[in-house]
Amino acid sequence: MTDRPSVLFVCVHNAGRSQMAAAYTAHLSGGAVEVRSAGSAPADSINPAVAEAMAEDGIDISAATPKVLTAEAVRSSDVCITMGCGDVCPVFPGKRYLDWALDDPAGQGVDAVRPIRDEIKRLVEGLLADLGVQLVH
Repeated sequence: MTDRPSVLFVCVHNAGRSQMAAAYTAHLSGGAVEVRSAGSAPADSINPAVAEAMAEDGIDISAATPKVLTAEAVRSSDVCITMGCGDVCPVFPGKRYLDWALDDPAGQGVDAVRPIRDEIKRLVEGLLADLGVQLVH
């Protein structure tokens, strides 16, 4: 068992928003948070514009793969954060649920992804502060 908080990020395709949030959480927490991401209808691969936008901020997610949302992933997480698909996330007692209203980067170019990326980073920084996790830069 671990004392690290665990966070699950869920979006529809697990190819953009949830991948960015998971990457920022892992990066900014320095491994102090157990991170998962999943999608209700996973895409075949990461959105290339999302990977490019993250690379601009020094984080490589090009090898990440979209994963399907499972009840076990939710059960194993302390905090479940949905991004545009809140109704598909199974609800278990004692879990903290948040919904981040973010634009979907699907089909967008990197110029449209950058502001979404920056908003996700801001939200992750706030989440880590709420969890009492020291930011690593």
